Amino acid sequence: MHGIAFKPQETFREDFTFRNSDVAILRFPFPFAEDRYMYSVNIEPHIKGGPTAAYDAVFDIDEHYIAECRDRALTLAADPKRCQVLPHMMAAEWDTLELMMESLSTDYPDLFSFIRNGDDCTWINRPLDIEQRFTFGKPETLPYAPFEYITRQGQGDFSLQDQRDDDLWLDGGMITSQADWSLDFNIGMPFKTWHGPVPKAHEMGVFDRALKFLLRLQLGRPVRRLNWTMTINPRLDTSPDNYPHWGPDRLSVTPENVAQKVYLRVELQTLFRLPRSNAILFGIRCYLISLEDIGRVEKWRKRLHRVLRDLDPALIDYKGMTRFQPMVVDWLSQFDDGATVPSGTAPDQAAL
Repeated sequence: MHGIAFKPQETFREDFTFRNSDVAILRFPFPFAEDRYMYSVNIEPHIKGGPTAAYDAVFDIDEHYIAECRDRALTLAADPKRCQVLPHMMAAEWDTLELMMESLSTDYPDLFSFIRNGDDCTWINRPLDIEQRFTFGKPETLPYAPFEYITRQGQGDFSLQDQRDDDLWLDGGMITSQADWSLDFNIGMPFKTWHGPVPKAHEMGVFDRALKFLLRLQLGRPVRRLNWTMTINPRLDTSPDNYPHWGPDRLSVTPENVAQKVYLRVELQTLFRLPRSNAILFGIRCYLISLEDIGRVEKWRKRLHRVLRDLDPALIDYKGMTRFQPMVVDWLSQFDDGATVPSGTAPDQAAL
C-alpha cells in the first residue's frame, strides 16, 4: 500500500486551500542541480527512481491527485476546448489509454486495476470511485473519447505529437494546468513553431537538438526533463485564455507576503513513443511549492537564491517574474551564507 493521504477538498482557485505536507515537500522535484541556470535540452531516461519519490512511478500520483482531477473537471466544464484531439489521432488515443491504465495499475495496485481479456476490459480507479467496463477499440463503450477519458483521471497535462515530414505536430492535448500557453491556439502547429516565443533557446540550438533527438525516440525507452517557472498563488490554470483571472495576481505580491504568495512551479515532463500510432505522448506533470516551504529546506533555499539572483534578464521577463523577482531574491537572501551547496537536486535532509 502506498498510504497516500489524499486531500480531496483542497482548492487551486478562489480561496486557495492547497498546501503541501512535509512528505510532499521532501518529494518535490526541485529543478536546480547547480547554482546557475540556462536553457538546455537536459533530457534523461525516464526510469523509475531519482532524487526524490516523485520519480518512482511512470505517472506520479501524490496527495493532490483527487483535488487536481476535480479542478480539471471544473476547467473543462467552463471551457471544453482545453481537451482537443484531431480526428486522425484515434490510434494514439487508444495507445495513451492503454499505457496509462497499465502503468497506473502496475505502480499503484492498491489504487488502480486494469483487467483485460482480449478486447474486453475493466478499469477500476479507487480514489475517484470509478469502475468502467469497455471494449478496447470501441470508443462508444466509454463515457468520453479514450484520450479524454483517461487523462481526466491523470495528474498533470498531456499532449499528443504526430510524427510526419521529419517534424512533430501538436495534434492533441488535455491542457488545464499550463504555464501561459494555449492548446486552442497551438493545436496543429509543428514543434519549433509551438515553442516560438521562448527566448535564447532557438539561437542556442536547443530546439534543433531536442527535435532531432525526439524524432528518434524509441518504443519502451521514455525520457524526461524538468522545466520551471514561478506563479502567484497555488493556481493550476494559468492559461492565456484565463489571463484576466490570474494576471492581476502579480500586483498583489509585497515584501510582507512574498513567501506565502509566490510559488515555484515545476513540470516533470515525460515523453513516450506510442506503439500503434508512432505518435509521442508528452506528459507535463505540474508541482507547486511555496517560497515559504522552500525556506524549510536548507539546500534548496540557498540554491534558489543564487539561481534567481543571477538569472538572465530575458528569462526573468519571459517567465513573467519582472515585478516580483527582486522581492523573492531579497527574501531568500536571509538564508544564504555563501557556503558551498552540494550539487544535485535531492533535498539532502530526511525530515523538516
